[in-house]
Amino acid sequence: MNERSDEDIPQVAEALCARIKACRICAARFAATKTAHIPRPVPWFCASARILIAGQAPGMRVHQSGIPFDDASGERLRDWLGLDRDMFYDRARIAVVPQAFCFPGYSAKGADLPPPPVCAQTWGAQVRAALPNIALTVLVGGAAMRNYLGGKASVTATVADWRAHAPRIFPLPHPSWRNTAWLKRNPWFAAQLLPELRQQVEKVFND
Repeated sequence: MNERSDEDIPQVAEALCARIKACRICAARFAATKTAHIPRPVPWFCASARILIAGQAPGMRVHQSGIPFDDASGERLRDWLGLDRDMFYDRARIAVVPQAFCFPGYSAKGADLPPPPVCAQTWGAQVRAALPNIALTVLVGGAAMRNYLGGKASVTATVADWRAHAPRIFPLPHPSWRNTAWLKRNPWFAAQLLPELRQQVEKVFND
């Protein structure tokens, strides 16, 4: 059996991005949502990336722009990481891989729908195999934590236990404005976790 050489990996990652962009497995699912939108996968990675941002799923603004975390949540996340916009979008260093590559849509009540599990089941293992140089993984939100860490612990419990996974993995709450009250109730997050996270991001980013 032929083994894949290191020279093949960049081409594999590029081809995988193209396949994900062309994915339409959730077309019927999205057509049945309140937004009735068509799939628009937003893969953002290449084989040389050293930092993996494992998010939830694109929101409406990202669906429209085709750029991950191109919203207020992204601004907060970049502040947490200690990165400016240009650094965050440097695909040679940072991969952004959500648990679903498409905007899942809104429910009949206008609430965000969760990432369809079929997306991670279809693409997750392939994407990880195409990113052999990851030294730091940042898990953003509960779906990413469950997929990467397993278990059924709450987001708060998992984030509070961040030292058990550092320095290679940092679990974070979603940077949505909806979690502003959570941040106020948990001041240790900004005081203890974020300085360690920023230090590790800087170390890996410049390695």
